[in-house]
Amino acid sequence: MRPLDPLGAGGAPPQPDLNLLRTFLAVYRSGSFTAAAQLLGLSQPTVTTQIRSLERQTRRELFERLPRGVAPTAVADELAARVAGPLDALAEATGRGPRDARAEPVHLAGPAELLSTRALPALAPLVTEGVRLRVTTGLTEPLLDELRAGRHDLVIATTRPRGRTLSAVPLTDEEFVLVAAPAWAERVALRPADDVPAALHDVPLIAYAEDLPIVRRYWRHVFGRRLNCRAAVSAPDLRAVLALVTAGAGFSVLPRYLCAADLASGALVLLDAPADAPINTGFLVRRPGTSDNPHVTLVRDRLLEAGRTW
Repeated sequence: MRPLDPLGAGGAPPQPDLNLLRTFLAVYRSGSFTAAAQLLGLSQPTVTTQIRSLERQTRRELFERLPRGVAPTAVADELAARVAGPLDALAEATGRGPRDARAEPVHLAGPAELLSTRALPALAPLVTEGVRLRVTTGLTEPLLDELRAGRHDLVIATTRPRGRTLSAVPLTDEEFVLVAAPAWAERVALRPADDVPAALHDVPLIAYAEDLPIVRRYWRHVFGRRLNCRAAVSAPDLRAVLALVTAGAGFSVLPRYLCAADLASGALVLLDAPADAPINTGFLVRRPGTSDNPHVTLVRDRLLEAGRTW
């Protein structure tokens, strides 16, 4: 790592003050000067100036400037590991941490289907006890970018976040199942049982997206072949896909949690029961740093507890 110019000739560099270290940690955790400025209530030029000052004092480059945001250097990784714990503890001890904070709404984000059918019902008891929620739905990557920028407190992610700026813990495993309404299942059953893809060739496919990511993954994982099919209907909400399939429009691959009640009632039928079904792990991701809202921890703990049963 290239050394930066020292402040003066000779002697040890001065020790950085706490404000510079707090700014450094905000940039490290959020991944950009702009996001850190929003988190700290500072202007973006002020954050840039403080980071440059810290780099001059440490005589090391802390961040690689990218077209979008920054990437921490190895020196930054080491510095963050040393100062994160003490700075978070100091914030809490001086009344800026969760112990003495006023309870603001908890900003929770994630996939619309999992939020509406599992996460939010699990949080209902907390709402009756005074916890306030602000919910955002969307795709994982944009939501994680917004999390880094401070727009959310917690994100339910369908993939583990890349890099080390966000902390994620496994929340739940979702199993994918191949389903159709009973009328289609009866027609498929008339075909040879050892070739489900061939039996489904003339059955309309109802999918989440035009490129069929969920169905293609099932075909590769279970049947060991590429999917050679186009969607009859694509709808960017798995609840809409479920409604269409239950109404008899065709077949699809859905998370078991979403269609468990319909399978139990007989409204849907499993078309295949592989020994090794595709599984996707969802993660609960928390905003970097110490939250100033005690209810964030309540929501997080409740989701992790409930997620074990989903």
